Amino acid sequence: MIDDHVTRETPLGFEIELVDGSTIGTVGDVEHYLRNLSADQHLKSHWGIAVRMFRNAMIEPAYLRAATMSFQTALALDGLTLLATAATVKQF
Repeated sequence: MIDDHVTRETPLGFEIELVDGSTIGTVGDVEHYLRNLSADQHLKSHWGIAVRMFRNAMIEPAYLRAATMSFQTALALDGLTLLATAATVKQF
């Protein structure tokens, strides 16, 4: 069942392991990460999409899993997830 609201403590649909050994597992973890994006990352469209998806998930909790996948994709495109180290990710 999907909660009717999202808080910082709301767990993501799945945890995301980063190459630095840390894990992102809650909406609060994502919020902290997004607030600390570099200026270069802010210019990349995949980060803009991830930010918008999480903004939408805060309004409509049913979007949380899709927002998490968008966030994971942005991380992978920048080579920041363990998933990304298994294969080379090329940006177009």
